[in-house]
Amino acid sequence: MKRLSISSLFIIMVFCIVEIYAQDEKPNILWLTSEDNSAEWIGCYGNSNAETPNIDALAKEGFQYMNTFANAPVCAPQRSTWITGVMAISMGTHPMRSSYKIPHNKIKYYPDFLNENGYYTGNFAKKDYNIGGRNDEPWDNPKTLNWETLKQQQPFFQVINFQASHESRAFGEIDNTNHDPNKTRIPEYHPDIPDIRKNYAHYHDAIKKMDSQIGDAIKNLEKAGLAENTIVVYVSDHGGVLPRSKRYLFKNSLHCPLVIRIPEKYKKLWPADEVGAKIDRLVSFVDMPKTWLSITGSEVPDYMQGNIFLGADTEKEQEYHFAFRGRMDERFDNARAVSNKRYLYIRNYMPYLPWMQYLEYLWRMKATQAWEEAVKKGDVTEVQSRFFKPKGWTEELYDMHNDPDCVNNLIDNQEFSSVAVNMRVALREKQIKINDAGLLPESEMARLAKEANSTIYEVSRNQDLFNIEKILNAADLALDKNPNNLSKLRAMLESNDLGERYWGIVGCFLLNDKESGFKGINDESHEVQAMAAWILTKNGEVDKGVACIRQLIEQRSYALLTALNMVEWIGESGEKLIPAVKALDLRESYKNQYKYQIRRRDHLLNFFGEQ
Repeated sequence: MKRLSISSLFIIMVFCIVEIYAQDEKPNILWLTSEDNSAEWIGCYGNSNAETPNIDALAKEGFQYMNTFANAPVCAPQRSTWITGVMAISMGTHPMRSSYKIPHNKIKYYPDFLNENGYYTGNFAKKDYNIGGRNDEPWDNPKTLNWETLKQQQPFFQVINFQASHESRAFGEIDNTNHDPNKTRIPEYHPDIPDIRKNYAHYHDAIKKMDSQIGDAIKNLEKAGLAENTIVVYVSDHGGVLPRSKRYLFKNSLHCPLVIRIPEKYKKLWPADEVGAKIDRLVSFVDMPKTWLSITGSEVPDYMQGNIFLGADTEKEQEYHFAFRGRMDERFDNARAVSNKRYLYIRNYMPYLPWMQYLEYLWRMKATQAWEEAVKKGDVTEVQSRFFKPKGWTEELYDMHNDPDCVNNLIDNQEFSSVAVNMRVALREKQIKINDAGLLPESEMARLAKEANSTIYEVSRNQDLFNIEKILNAADLALDKNPNNLSKLRAMLESNDLGERYWGIVGCFLLNDKESGFKGINDESHEVQAMAAWILTKNGEVDKGVACIRQLIEQRSYALLTALNMVEWIGESGEKLIPAVKALDLRESYKNQYKYQIRRRDHLLNFFGEQ
């Protein structure tokens, strides 16, 4: 018995030692996230006017990734992508500030896997996941930050979100800045006028404050004695933030800083032989949750869509990065992008709309107001005025090395035709692979999900409801704007497939086909009706078109936000709809924090001089 007890004790001790060693081997991770700033605002990424000593020092002590890109150019859909490891456009959670459900029994959040692997997980404090239907808390500590607790709870995975660089910090007073407005670089698409220069300087001040907060977090980590066991990651949540960056798909909308400092004891994870190295690998934001799970030894689920870029399980570097743009607040647009380290290809699914539609939040910035005023006065170049006009272009191609402002569209330049072809193919392949759920209007996808008692994620994988290859073919035909395709587009209006009918009416709109307008206003789809109504108002049938939109407004259509946008899109004819807009009962909308329908109504009343 005595020998058995000693043996048992020995075994227990061995297991304890193994467990302690295993815990010691698991790295802590501190993920520092700033808001809304592209890489161009950071000193180590080449901005000589930036004051970012703490991020610059972190880059010297760690590894600076030079080709890191967000999947979404705005926070909520990007954070939806981060928390799941699945691109928001693949789940239907891409429209800004929405709460569509996903099948939570199929898609867990990445902290769930860390928790299962013995990690203490904390998030301080922004979530903004753009997802509904999950009521439990994935984080051990979702609201506060306590360094002593982290010291006692190793291994830990702690996120800290810094809002000092958020877009709202570019609002307000822009005089008396610490940074000299005359020293900032103004991109080619902005007029070089005082208020724009001042706003750039004002945001440089915000970046400096953010950098100081990053420095404080690193000092607190070191003060707690955790630096030697903790991997520090710094990244912004997407690009931005002056007008025509955040929310769009250009280089400064997506190109983000990524710096990772890895302690010597985890040298096996180093992506280069020496610290301070600049890493050329193309990294997509969707790669991050999968990579964090891999380097912590946690389970990596098969449904995650990224590529692991660190550690023993590092996967092959992707050739192209993929990004998407959907509804931004109260305004609609729809575009996709693929890029490599040099070229950026954008496909516009709503080429008939301007890039710069009035958006209440964006217009709080004085630079936006000053830019619009300069355009109205005509004190701008063609490049500076084009963003307030309908795009016209279905496709855009930019050389990001020689044209970082992305103003010289190369799509029709034969010298780059092979680049365009390859990127066009890569985009389509990616859309099919991930089941791009944004190829039909948001309201229709929500309706289909509701009728099927399902989620948009599942609808987009149901061939009977959403045949993606058929929808892509229909969209390509519509966007080709070829008069020889008109008979095919008209025939699509007779289809039982919603995707074919929707893209059929879009194609007929782009060809200004009056006959299809009469057909479309009787479609069961409210989105098809709205586009058909626009066709009619453009072709002398104003009363019929306006009547259709009025009905959508008065019956509080499931596509009401589209109808409220349509009031402005149809131009002067929209004034006839102001009584219906005024009469709207929007009491339910006041319960929504962001009040997008109310924002649209108020702007329309102001736009048509009724307020």
